Amino acid sequence: MGKPKILVIYYSMYGHVKTIAEAEVRGLQKSGKVDAALYQFPETLPGDILEKMHATPRDTSVPEITTELLAEADGFLVGFPTRFGVAPAQVKAFFDATGSLWSKGALLGKPMGMFFSTASQHGGQESTAFSFLPHLVHHGLIYVPLGMPSPYMYDTDAIVGGSPWGGGVIAGGDGSLEPTFKEIEIAEIQGEKFAEITCKLNAPEPSKTPTASDKPASETPKPASPSKESGRFQRFVDKFKNLFKS
Repeated sequence: MGKPKILVIYYSMYGHVKTIAEAEVRGLQKSGKVDAALYQFPETLPGDILEKMHATPRDTSVPEITTELLAEADGFLVGFPTRFGVAPAQVKAFFDATGSLWSKGALLGKPMGMFFSTASQHGGQESTAFSFLPHLVHHGLIYVPLGMPSPYMYDTDAIVGGSPWGGGVIAGGDGSLEPTFKEIEIAEIQGEKFAEITCKLNAPEPSKTPTASDKPASETPKPASPSKESGRFQRFVDKFKNLFKS
């Protein structure tokens, strides 16, 4: 049995989520027990609109995700910016096209985690995670939250992206804030923990030592019959017969 394959899939208009996605991959690779691959969601906006939005050029070295690749993987970490507290249209459009996977139950029981980007501390990272859960539920995906494994998540001295729902980055209203070393480390921890959980879910069942109850009835050893000459056995027979006497 080969290593579980985990896909890190992101949508990033200005590069912030891509940086966090790369940190997630590094975290996955730390365990040495999974194969990690980086993908990005297809863009749905036309080029002239992206230019007006001053979007960062896409990294063409990162392949675009397809529904076929989802079916072949063992787990997913998905990252995207928030749009008014929900996932962006690019991500939703992709998952809306996964009906063929849903009809076959191709994603049933696979683990999935999330990470996010918002402009501000209260920009909707948690609501974005919450509003995206129906996609997981209908596919039967197992949501793997981050929890609070890093001391940086308790930091009150500075704004730090991420929550128990998943890693994250605070980009600033104008996108000028780059991911901090704290946000990057949180993302690496998320990748590392996700690898551990995925390995547990994909671990082969331990071999079971056969017992008498596992054998066919014909092979099950029969208990030794008590001797008919035994007085104890005869008394038992007599009592049993008396049960049916009128």
